[in-house]
Amino acid sequence: MSDMLTHGSSSHRNVPPVVRRADVVREPSETREFSVVEKPLSPFERLYNQAWIRKLVILMLLAGIWEIYGRWLNNPLLFPTFSATIDAFFKSIASGELPGKAWASIHVLLIGYAFGIVLAALLTAAAITSRIGTDFLETMTSMLNPLPAIALLPLALIWFGLGNGSLIFVLVHSVTWSVALNTHSGFLSVSNTLKMVGRNYGLRGGRYVLQILVPAAFPSILTGLKIGWAFAWRTLIAAELVFGVSSGSGGLGWFIYENKNLLDIANVFAGLFTVILIGLAVENLIFRVLERHTVQRWGMQ
Repeated sequence: MSDMLTHGSSSHRNVPPVVRRADVVREPSETREFSVVEKPLSPFERLYNQAWIRKLVILMLLAGIWEIYGRWLNNPLLFPTFSATIDAFFKSIASGELPGKAWASIHVLLIGYAFGIVLAALLTAAAITSRIGTDFLETMTSMLNPLPAIALLPLALIWFGLGNGSLIFVLVHSVTWSVALNTHSGFLSVSNTLKMVGRNYGLRGGRYVLQILVPAAFPSILTGLKIGWAFAWRTLIAAELVFGVSSGSGGLGWFIYENKNLLDIANVFAGLFTVILIGLAVENLIFRVLERHTVQRWGMQ
């Protein structure tokens, strides 16, 4: 018994004492090691952060390459210089010929583009409200979307004759299927949660489409509008070249074709330059602004 007590007391004496650690360990440090250093941007960095300046530099580089190649080739009938093209461009503007041709093309384009968007909206509305509408849109899109609009030009000449009617017909074909396809795909990609929220708020019919489906699918709709615009613009210029041969009238396409026959290649390039400028203006002044005030503002991009 005494041995056990002795062994127990010796074991108790061998247990190391418990060291209590502090709950919080604080180590002094220099606060300047963790301070945020603000460095003002240099003038070059501030300019580089502007997208329009970067694009302007790219355009200036392309214009310089154009000028150098034209001077090296030294054949104005084959490839005029950039300075000669700009000179012809401003002379055509001063005479009023180029603005008149440009407005004639834009006027027809806007009519065909508007009709195409309306038709695409009707087809998409039928597709999201019924199964037969979905089947019809998918079938027509798979059939007609790969068909080049310019291939329908001979039929348009027979059906509508020479004039704006045939141009509008091919433009509607160019716009409708790309806009309808992208809009329908955007509607299908809307989450079921958003759809149920709209139903719970009692939205039906047009209000449901305008307040739920259109905002949620607007990135796809905007993409379709851009593609439809590009297809329509290219189709119009190509169609006007053919109409110019047939009727001797038209817009920018006829301006290009007429000056080609006159061997005024500088004016041909001026017409092409106008087509490019209108495309850049529509992209940056209309679609880009619309995208900034909708998709980017809503946090969808």
